[in-house]
Amino acid sequence: MLKVGLIGCGFMGGMHAACFNAIENAQIVAVADVRCEKAEKIAKGKDIRIFSTGMELIENADVDVIDICLPTYLHTEHAVAAMKKVKNVFIEKPVCMSTEEGELLLKTEKETGAKVQVGQVIRLWDEYVWLKTQADKKVFGEIKSASFRRLSPKPDWSWDGWLHDVERSGSMALDLHIHDIDFMRYLMGEPESFTSKEARNSDGAIEHIFTTFTYPNSTVTVEGCWSYPADFPFTADFIVEFEKATIVNNANGLYVYSIDGGCEKIEPASSFESDNKTDGNISSLGGYYNELKYFVDKVSAGEVPTVAPLSEGIKSVELVLSEISSVGGAKK
Repeated sequence: MLKVGLIGCGFMGGMHAACFNAIENAQIVAVADVRCEKAEKIAKGKDIRIFSTGMELIENADVDVIDICLPTYLHTEHAVAAMKKVKNVFIEKPVCMSTEEGELLLKTEKETGAKVQVGQVIRLWDEYVWLKTQADKKVFGEIKSASFRRLSPKPDWSWDGWLHDVERSGSMALDLHIHDIDFMRYLMGEPESFTSKEARNSDGAIEHIFTTFTYPNSTVTVEGCWSYPADFPFTADFIVEFEKATIVNNANGLYVYSIDGGCEKIEPASSFESDNKTDGNISSLGGYYNELKYFVDKVSAGEVPTVAPLSEGIKSVELVLSEISSVGGAKK
């Protein structure tokens, strides 16, 4: 049984706690949050030690794994300390905010031999896993074009409003848009070039971004936004055109439209289904369970996680930072 220390008990930490409760070979034994009521909520009725800060947990908790669900600007300092102490670290996305932080994380990973996974959850989301499998096997031939969208109402649930402070979140592009940028890279590799356009709020911060990526034989568009009204439904969808079929995933489900005619609905196998009971724009915990179960299984077997390793998380950060730079910065 792996003993887990969870740092950050807010929106994401609450989702991770629910997933760990369903994973048989892992148990949360320590939690930390500057808001004691958040930590107490997760610890209630369980034999869980509570710490007031993440650094206190890293220094004093008897754990095998540390799971970092803090605001982005706090990731690097906690991840470096965690890698030096426990050797098994899960870091929420985006893993860091700058190339310098990325270099420090990679240096620490190499020096400590830590096993690190980044919470690029889309790589382990059922529908996206299915798409990646079909593409790798070339079931429908080569990809001709693709479009990914991630659209959200304004995320007003963050502690101290940190998501809307570009100095702490890096903007919508780094926090939300990175999901689809990372999956695009996972699916297709590195693009040859890109062109980005953005829309900003009244303070000059990016809240909507449109990017077109060029590959040798295909074009991909990726759109991200988090400025829609509160009642706007969270939307995460894709259309991928292959040589022999077009794959569509939206609120109605996952479908294959064959070039020869006909439409087939796909029902990807799901190992865990549960509704999200915390704040935020995510209704299902399935993908989060998948990534944490994968991480726990790899650590338990003494193996290095390879689906969403630290190096890949950093490369996706670097590509998004290039997008942001190309449009004049996260805030003007």
